[in-house]
Amino acid sequence: MRKFVVTIDGKNYEVGVEEIGADQTVVNTVAAPAAAPAAQPAPAASAPVSGEKVLSPFPGLIKKFVVSEGATVKKDQPILILEAMKMDNDITAPCDGKVSFKTAVGNNVETNALLAVIG
Repeated sequence: MRKFVVTIDGKNYEVGVEEIGADQTVVNTVAAPAAAPAAQPAPAASAPVSGEKVLSPFPGLIKKFVVSEGATVKKDQPILILEAMKMDNDITAPCDGKVSFKTAVGNNVETNALLAVIG
């Protein structure tokens, strides 16, 4: 029997592994405790969204904001870059108004995730 230390989610666990050709077939392990679910950031205050919603057309990574929070934008002006499958995609404003981002650079988003509101 060989013993190993395995690290899972920052916690060390000692396990015993049966060597091939050894007489015993039982493998001793130290049971790992159930992993706690990853902490989710607290959702923003659920204020009513007024204005035109900008939704993600597909899953991807928020790579960059092209305009700053609160900037006045024109219809079809790029407001952020969404990376999907190693390609940068411009996400544009659906109307004229001030942009309010509802995500952050570096976030992974799913299809139809709220990215911004133009109001």
